[in-house]
Amino acid sequence: MLKIKKIDHVAVAVTDVDEALARYRQILGIEATDREVVASQRTEAALLPLGETCLELISPKGNEGLQKFLEKRGPGLHHIAIEIEGIEGALAALKALNIPLIDETPRIGARGHKVAFLHPKATGGVLVELVEPAHEAHPTEHD
Repeated sequence: MLKIKKIDHVAVAVTDVDEALARYRQILGIEATDREVVASQRTEAALLPLGETCLELISPKGNEGLQKFLEKRGPGLHHIAIEIEGIEGALAALKALNIPLIDETPRIGARGHKVAFLHPKATGGVLVELVEPAHEAHPTEHD
């Protein structure tokens, strides 16, 4: 059903990305490789590489759900993102199985990737994001 590749990232909600980046730099010695405001999700995201995956620090930039999360729970683990292949087909299959979805169609997330969230009811209380990377154009080989 789902063509799972790997864990893309683990997201941590923070109130201040700069402060959190300084903390992770001091404690773990890691630096952000990407940082952007993701307009479609109204968040700021900074990615810290950890081997084949990364830690994503996210802060609300108009995202009411993320703001409420921080007010209720404070900074901490927000979601786990799983890289998959064929996100549209995966969402259609999950919908056909009556799996609760937050997004029935993908939207553009950080790094230009297609993303969609499963409802935490589907996964025992864990917010899961499906991610399909934006594909870079590869030159075609000629005979």
